[in-house]
Amino acid sequence: MADPAPEQERPVLGDEAGQAAAENAVGSLVAELQEGWGQHDAEISNRHFAADVAWGSPFGATVHGYERLHDIHRRLKASGVGGPASRYEIEHVLSLGEDVAVAHVARRALDADGRVLELTEDVSGGFSEMAMYVLVRRNGTWWLAAGQNTPIRPGGAA
Repeated sequence: MADPAPEQERPVLGDEAGQAAAENAVGSLVAELQEGWGQHDAEISNRHFAADVAWGSPFGATVHGYERLHDIHRRLKASGVGGPASRYEIEHVLSLGEDVAVAHVARRALDADGRVLELTEDVSGGFSEMAMYVLVRRNGTWWLAAGQNTPIRPGGAA
């Protein structure tokens, strides 16, 4: 990849014309993630994951393909990994065209009373995480093409 010329202006990649559709698509995905978490049901959470989804776990593993990822999510939901409850929050949505969206979505781990768990370095119990999602629209339907989860640590980014 060539370096841009010093006088070249850095481009803005966001597409205002597609922003509302991107925000709606991310909102729908987050609603499915929330419902799936609440019911411990990977079928609901993964309803709009593409067949060739690319996934990065919060622990550095990569998974490619819906079937493999879905099997993992079924096991995790059945075992209650991540805490007793969670709340999903959309942090940012960027439309990259009428059919592509990128979003940051936080999953806040909650205690049994619905309070956000204190951030910790320990991810063996409930922990919060930040995800980056890439959604692509095909034939009028939005699909999750890629996701990457990262635990949210005390103090945030250094």
